Amino acid sequence: MPHDVSLIALIAAGFGLAMVLGLIASRLRIPPLVGYLLAGVAIGPGTPGFVGDLALAGQLAEIGVMLLMFGVGLHFSLNDLLAVRKIAVPGAVVQIAAATAMGAGTALWWGWPMGEAVLFGLALSVASTVVLLRALEAKGLLDSTNGRIAVGWLVVEDLAMVLVLVLLPALAPLLGGSDASPSSGDFKALALTIGLTLAKVAAFITLMLVVGGRAFPRVLWLVARTGSRELFTLCVITAAVGVAYASAVLFDVSFALGAFFAGMMMRESEFSHRAAEDSLPLRDAFSVLFFVSVGMLFDPRVLLDEPLRVLAVVVIILIGKTVAAVGLVLAFRYPLNTALTVGASLAQIGEFSFILAGLGLSLGLLSIEGQNLILAGALISIALNSLLFAAIGPAQTWARARSAWARKLDLRDDPLAALPMSTDRKLLSDQVVLVGHGRVGKHIADTLDRSRIHYVVADSNREVVEALRKRGKAAVTGDASDPIVLVQAHITKAAMLVVTIPDPVASRKMVDIARKLNPGIEAVLRSETEDGAALLRKEKIGAVFVAEQELAASMARHVAGRLIGCQ
Repeated sequence: MPHDVSLIALIAAGFGLAMVLGLIASRLRIPPLVGYLLAGVAIGPGTPGFVGDLALAGQLAEIGVMLLMFGVGLHFSLNDLLAVRKIAVPGAVVQIAAATAMGAGTALWWGWPMGEAVLFGLALSVASTVVLLRALEAKGLLDSTNGRIAVGWLVVEDLAMVLVLVLLPALAPLLGGSDASPSSGDFKALALTIGLTLAKVAAFITLMLVVGGRAFPRVLWLVARTGSRELFTLCVITAAVGVAYASAVLFDVSFALGAFFAGMMMRESEFSHRAAEDSLPLRDAFSVLFFVSVGMLFDPRVLLDEPLRVLAVVVIILIGKTVAAVGLVLAFRYPLNTALTVGASLAQIGEFSFILAGLGLSLGLLSIEGQNLILAGALISIALNSLLFAAIGPAQTWARARSAWARKLDLRDDPLAALPMSTDRKLLSDQVVLVGHGRVGKHIADTLDRSRIHYVVADSNREVVEALRKRGKAAVTGDASDPIVLVQAHITKAAMLVVTIPDPVASRKMVDIARKLNPGIEAVLRSETEDGAALLRKEKIGAVFVAEQELAASMARHVAGRLIGCQ
């Protein structure tokens, strides 16, 4: 051909093979992303036949990460991030330290130098943004408390890795690197580098919160007023990719972190839902290219050359990191389900691991063997991560059925699991038990306060319960589908159960438990979809409200009231 078509060839081959192998995987009841990974292996340099451009694949994958994190930011407010800071910050730091120690200890046992061992451990400690978000979206957990904790944990990990990537060249001589400038080993220069990095990150966050929070919604409003759909979509994509690129160039933060904050700032706009919908097809397409690019980096020969070392890496990622994360979440007195969800979310590695491996290779800190083991661990852990997620429910059921300790795990020695003895008994008779204190629950609680109706909140987020307790409100922490939590909320004397969680299966279970403990209790339920509402109404277990229906009814009442008043 008269001109270079490597990009077109890569996209055509990547999408084509991903579609075919993804369909085959789906028919075999295997997650489609396994097919996407195998498509990458097929067009990578490790297998014969057509070889795609690795550099182009990496850049396309970066765009996918940007768009995906931008979409998460559109559904994730700053308050959500702050609400989980008490577990996300220490949890991420300790988990990174634990995974790094496991990886470095294993590498030292193999006889690797200290510097290479530490870098190897760091590469195994950080989870993949794309894999985590795809798994949470597939399970419908992205907007849940468990999902917010996992995403907040991921943001802290990203910030930590940004710092590592900036400091690694300066630390390379101390770690035994062969390709670093002599002056970079100076401690004064190192301290200056650390200070400058922290200042840049702080400046970026401040700029996004102060300027971005005001500018983005206004720009989106101005573009929406034009009535041009393509211009609106262009504005959304420009914000995601442009801010991500500018943040990386000007502030040395990652593309993913820049796009995430751009999405969070645009969330303040009333058009945020439309922005999320318009960018969804591109997010899906480029996330497929991410998995293809991971497969392209993998050399299958490492499975034959170093099978035991590959197995050790996979065990560290899937079991070591999971156990560490589960233990940390349980130590913060969160429910077993939350611990298992966060543990499964982090049981894989991805894009930051590849970046660390590439930088380590260029600095002479990491060998080709180390890079291949990291890539093998990434490919296998990504392929198995969805299976780990699927095992959460059965594992929890098995543990609760066979262990009294597991059943009581949520409540042991937890002061937030039961109401204080000082709680006025008058507040615990004919009260409302309000399950969930999110966006919907807060509005209901405010209305109950104005009407002077007593209520007890049951929420699985400990920070929410702590904040309510400080305001003098009755609240308990835990999963309300557990009978013990409803008992602690004094469901036996309650007049009404109000469930604000849009999960029909969990809602039905809560009502069944409540009716066994209090046969005369009324139930008010929430559903996000007409289908979910139909299932609940068919059971005749309570009043069911759907967001769209209530919005339409409110608008209709307003219109009727205005027109009748004018006649």
